[in-house]
Amino acid sequence: MKNPVPQAASLLLEKLMLLVHIRPLPAGSGGETPPPAPGYYDTSCFKRGDLLEVPRTLFIHFGIYLGENRVAHLMPDILPSITSDRRQIQQVVTNKRLILGVIARTASVRVDTVEDFAYGGSILVNHMDRLFEDQVLSSEEAARRAEKLVGATAYSLLWNNCEHFVTYCRYGAPVSFQTDKFCETVKMIIRDQRSVLASVLVGLASIVCLGVAPATTLPTIFIPFFLWMAG
Repeated sequence: MKNPVPQAASLLLEKLMLLVHIRPLPAGSGGETPPPAPGYYDTSCFKRGDLLEVPRTLFIHFGIYLGENRVAHLMPDILPSITSDRRQIQQVVTNKRLILGVIARTASVRVDTVEDFAYGGSILVNHMDRLFEDQVLSSEEAARRAEKLVGATAYSLLWNNCEHFVTYCRYGAPVSFQTDKFCETVKMIIRDQRSVLASVLVGLASIVCLGVAPATTLPTIFIPFFLWMAG
């Protein structure tokens, strides 16, 4: 049987990359890749209230379609916490704004074109409906919920990310399967006695990056550390 630790560590690294949502730059690029031109996507197949998914290499980004080529989605962003200038805030979020937003744990639910939202990626429509069955709200209710939440908000990978936003809007409850998978990976690393030091580092990274350190998690961070030092 293969050792699950390297696989878990690899997945952990991938999920940590979810924190920054960084858009990779093409080779030789001097700046960030611009979004596709208007009309790149055929929006005639989208309906108001649809849940849109854009699979990336390391994560999936989510949004709620509002109609007329507009998508509401939650993104980490530092700018809403330091300015009220809507014209500045509405500009396409740069990687720097994303990273600073993650660090400061601030975000915004913003409305962008489909092109700015998907950034050239493929789009899945209502792909999560099969997981919720009878919990799907009406399309109009999903869109109205999304519109009511537009504006600045807190950001947390564990409690308030783009997936929490769309599942609340369309299914009535905030859920993040990506976060659940991330947490299971962390638990797998902590349980493996050969990964005591890794569990300490993961715990400290959780405090620094996620801003969360419930009392129940502190023993899993520091007890392995002392055992590792003693051993």
